[in-house]
Amino acid sequence: MVSGIYNTGIFAFQTLLRAVAPFNPKARLWVEGRRNWSDRLRQLLGGNAQPIAWFHAASLGEFEQGRPVIEAFREVYPDYKILLTFFSPSGYEVRKDYDGADYILYLPADTPANARQFVTLVRPRIAFFIKYEFWYNYLRELKTAGVPVVSFSAIFRSNQLFFKPWGQFYRNMLRYFDHILVQNQESVDLLAGIGLNNVTLGGDTRFDRVSQVVVTKKAIPIAEAFKANVPLLVVGSAWPEDMNVLIPFINRFDKPLKLIVAPHEIRDEEIERWRKQLTKPSVRFSQADTATASSFDVLFIDNIGMLSSLYQYGEFAFIGGAFKQGLHNILEAATFGMPLFFGPEYDKYQEAVDLVNEGTAFPIGNEPELTTAFTKQYENPAEAAQISRHYVQRNIGATAKVMEVVKKLKSERAKE
Repeated sequence: MVSGIYNTGIFAFQTLLRAVAPFNPKARLWVEGRRNWSDRLRQLLGGNAQPIAWFHAASLGEFEQGRPVIEAFREVYPDYKILLTFFSPSGYEVRKDYDGADYILYLPADTPANARQFVTLVRPRIAFFIKYEFWYNYLRELKTAGVPVVSFSAIFRSNQLFFKPWGQFYRNMLRYFDHILVQNQESVDLLAGIGLNNVTLGGDTRFDRVSQVVVTKKAIPIAEAFKANVPLLVVGSAWPEDMNVLIPFINRFDKPLKLIVAPHEIRDEEIERWRKQLTKPSVRFSQADTATASSFDVLFIDNIGMLSSLYQYGEFAFIGGAFKQGLHNILEAATFGMPLFFGPEYDKYQEAVDLVNEGTAFPIGNEPELTTAFTKQYENPAEAAQISRHYVQRNIGATAKVMEVVKKLKSERAKE
């Protein structure tokens, strides 16, 4: 009965996206990316005879979370081919050329027929779902096919459906996983409370990923010239709600300070509107050069892919999304060591809660609160910077725990 309601919801969701696709670019990408998916999958797989490990990520953030595990799996099991799927266009369109996977495509909608056909075509030897992905029909088909399924970097909260009196359908879905690695003790306790003990407190693989960012960071000459040894605030993944606070802040701040602003989405009209609201000189990255960049106070990034490297130039970071949409990755900034600022809706992000408690991250609700918090850190950012850097360093190691689980599962299957 409940599975029928679930499947009806999936079909209704597809119908809605098809209806809005002509008017919505993201919906259009979602629909077009899944058109004739089975033909494309057959073409991708070709005559492959090697075992396949399937990794699934909802979007770009979850991919970055899973990337250390993908690359560790590749190193330990080089005889496997790796299939990477995405739910969202914001993940697939940015990482469709990622060379760490052999096959990359959109995950077909979670209907019974799609799930059955997908698992039959791929024949994965092991499957990984990163953080929040729970798809009933895929999990059921994998269980039926005897494929080990691992969820990692997962995090659970008491208000989720799994823990509601009426959430039996969703609780049963979790039982399809052979092992779940979670980020915190609260998640371990919640799962134990519903009878799930195949659980490991594994931490968050993003720490492993961001620790690599420091080593692999790329030099950005225009950003270095723009900074010109002036204190710099890097704004990562800015939404309009964030800029509504940041623009009056920078207009009124009377000490030496520069801003690099990386919007969450690159929209020319929006960037130009923000520039007009500023009383200080600004320039777009695509229009800047090393000879004149230092004459501007605000640099707008109008491309995708360089944010993680931009943090190396900052003394401070403001991370967007925590006013409404969802807090962006704060660990990329924290690993470089700096005070962090973001909006008030951060309690669903364990790392944000931790860093606030440790006194190196500062939630703010408006421009006066940002000015007060920032001014205190401006005079002496070193202590908060050290705390954030050390926080990342002591949480490294989640990838190794995932690989330990993989080794154990493969050993158990070999004995069967």
